[in-house]
Amino acid sequence: MRFLLTPEQLDFAHSLDAMLTAADTPSAVRAWGAGDSGPGRILWSRVAEAGAFALAAPEAYEGVGPHPVELALAFRELGRHAVPGPLVETVATAALLARLAELGEEGPAKRLLPGIVSGACAASVLFPGAGPYTLDADAADVVLAVTAQEVRLAPGHGPVQPSADPARRLSRPLPGGELLATGPQLADALAYATLWARLAAAGQCLGIAEALLARTVAYVKQRTQFGAPIGSFQAVKHRLADTLVAVEFARPLLYGAALSLAPGDVAAAKVTAGEAAYAAARTALQLHGAVGYTQELDLSLWLRKARPLRDAWGAPGECRAAVLSG
Repeated sequence: MRFLLTPEQLDFAHSLDAMLTAADTPSAVRAWGAGDSGPGRILWSRVAEAGAFALAAPEAYEGVGPHPVELALAFRELGRHAVPGPLVETVATAALLARLAELGEEGPAKRLLPGIVSGACAASVLFPGAGPYTLDADAADVVLAVTAQEVRLAPGHGPVQPSADPARRLSRPLPGGELLATGPQLADALAYATLWARLAAAGQCLGIAEALLARTVAYVKQRTQFGAPIGSFQAVKHRLADTLVAVEFARPLLYGAALSLAPGDVAAAKVTAGEAAYAAARTALQLHGAVGYTQELDLSLWLRKARPLRDAWGAPGECRAAVLSG
């Protein structure tokens, strides 16, 4: 079977790409890492206006979803442009609230989903087993602390901790807070939201891999040694070819997972896209040489995201286990 995106899906991705290309995304990323979320929130509003967050929310709560293929396309573009913020976490929150509403717990969805869809409310979430830290709680309007038994609206967060990626700001949610949901239906909602979060994270990883590969190819064409572009050297060609194969292999798995939404398929897409992003980051760093280590180079904005995103919402070992069990 051959899978082709529809013209409408391609137009949606192209419009999002054009909007993000016109924005000064590197400045917004650097400001976000420095604790100034203003430029990033402006960009956030534009992403929401384009419909990215509405794709995971049903029409009853001002969304247009669920549309997993379009979500994968949107997050691929967000990764390609290194957009900062708790993007995947907002999708996880939307999916969690939508599923709880389907299972009879409509209050939190009615209260929070319209703001998430419109971009007025940036959300972050901490799921059980994900570690102690919440992403970008200092910039989010809503932080949900989820355990196996309950969902609470966190009353605040602790100090921001250092991170490998300065634009991924980590802090612990404060205990307590308003109880939003509890009961046996929470396990089902958690599994559903994790599925959507993994799909979004896989799309983001694929976009990061593509951006790193494109920037590295452009660099090796203009960087010269011994009177020739380094891109003409056999070892460089082989390294880039290996990276390209990893990226091309990840792309159909992402779209196939979006079509099926089967846990094993989504896990396979996540691990493959995550490994492609990490491989692209290592290739980019090696072929850029010493300049690749500098924070001033925009390349660093993508390099620093590859490893954390590879491990977020399902590290490679966890995703491989899910593929085998599926």
